[in-house]
Amino acid sequence: MKEEYDIKKLNPRKNPYSKRLKKPITININEDTIHYFKEKSEQSGIPYQTLINLYLTDCAENKRELKIAWQ
Repeated sequence: MKEEYDIKKLNPRKNPYSKRLKKPITININEDTIHYFKEKSEQSGIPYQTLINLYLTDCAENKRELKIAWQ
């Protein structure tokens, strides 16, 4: 193995996934909602946090508008 490498010859390129990096946050979610996603997680075999992220990502990418009706 070479002791030194010429970085320019290694064809450096941007990480194609860098735009999709995740950022850890703290969020308060109702227990019923967490329970719902945990049930879906057991059915699908996908971790519940990933399911929540997929759902929110879908909402953001498709620019879904919230319809809030207080009762």
